[in-house]
Order: sequence, then structure tokens, then C-alpha cells
Amino acid sequence: MVEKSGLEKLFFELASESRFCILRELKKENLKMQEIARRIDVTATEAFRQLERLSTAALVQKQPDGTFALAEYGKLVLQISTSLDFIAKHKEYFSTHDLMRLPGQFVNRLGELAGAAFEMDTIKNLNFGAQAFAEAKQYAWGIAEGTIPEHMIPIMNKRVEQGLHVKALIPEERLPTGTHMTETPKNVEFNGLSELPAIVAITEKEAGVCFMQLGGRMDYAGFFGTDPVFHNWVKDLFMYYWEKAKRT
Repeated sequence: MVEKSGLEKLFFELASESRFCILRELKKENLKMQEIARRIDVTATEAFRQLERLSTAALVQKQPDGTFALAEYGKLVLQISTSLDFIAKHKEYFSTHDLMRLPGQFVNRLGELAGAAFEMDTIKNLNFGAQAFAEAKQYAWGIAEGTIPEHMIPIMNKRVEQGLHVKALIPEERLPTGTHMTETPKNVEFNGLSELPAIVAITEKEAGVCFMQLGGRMDYAGFFGTDPVFHNWVKDLFMYYWEKAKRT
């Protein structure tokens, strides 16, 4: 028999729903065996058996006061597994959308999107972008296909006149040139991308991201919300491409 690799052994330990639930409960606080059994709805005997396995795998450890806690290795495994849990939850979406357009460091951090709401309604998502722009107080940044809906133009003009800082990443062929550049307010900046990685809308308080479909088309299904961790991921993604983009 071929001996399992370290990763295979780890996946085998995490394959049990009850063991994974124990890790999640211990992430919240240290617990005694009887309380763990109650929370995950198993017998004390079963909880003991699962805790023995998790302890052998160095994922949990028993404390002097009789409670169980996540081991340092267990904390790291649980943190990294958040991304796998997230993409598994949205398997159908990620089966039809091209995340490989993104740099590896952002794919590895996909678990940070877990606090956002998933929404498939195109109209609702487009309205989110318009509403977020209208309510922004400090800045409104975005990665877009380069066309502005007609109903958004008056709103954009008003917010720009009020001093809102706007940064837009759009396809290079749609960048304003020549006399159009002199007409651009100082608080509005455009940069160009040769290929769009995603559609992004972000203000100081909320964010949204829609990933491209396989083949490069956009359906505007994506993730939206105000969760700080999610917001930071979207902001980091925008700034990564802003620094790499073609300047106007």
C-alpha cells in the first residue's frame, strides 16, 4: 500500500464533518469534551474518539484545565481551509468563471470573500454600483468595461463637482485622449488595462466584485457587501491593477 502524503492525511482528518465542526467550535473558544459533544450533537463517546484523532493529528491539544483548544497547526489549517470552504460553497459559480486571470496571491486569499453576499441578479448588481457611487463620501474606485449607463451620468457629474475622488480602470482602447484629457477634472483619474481581470466597485464603506466568465464575457454575478475583510481584499485587488495599469 502506498503511504499517504502529508496533504492526503490532512484531508482525511478533515473529511469528517464532526471533526471539522469541532475545529470550528474550538476556534471560538476552548471547550470541555461534554460541551463539544453538546454543540455538535454527538455522544460523549463519539466526541472523545474524534478529539483523540484530532489530538494525534496535532490539530487540537488538551489544556491543563481540562478544556480542548486549537493547536497552532490547527489554527493555521483552519485559516487556510476557509478558502476551500468558500469556493466549495460556490462551486457552480467558480466552475463557470475565470479566477485564473487573477494573481496567485489573490486566489490564495479567496476565503476573505466569505463575509460578502453572493448575488446573481444583473440588474440588482448594476444598481448596487450606481447606489454605492451616489452615496460615496470620500472616493469611488472601479474596474469597468468603459461604458457609463446614461442614467448614471448626471449622478456622476454631480458627485465629481462635489469633490468625490474617482479612479477608473478601463480597457486601454477606451481611455480618453487628446482634448478629452483637458476636460477631465483633477479629482477624476483614468488608467487603462489590456485585459480586465474582473469588474470592481469600491467606496470607503462598501465593495463589489464580479469575476469574468470563462471566455472573457461578463454576467455581473458576484459578491457584494461591507465586511471589512472582504472590503480590504477588493481594495488590494484594485490597487494591484492600478499600479500596473497604463497611465493616461
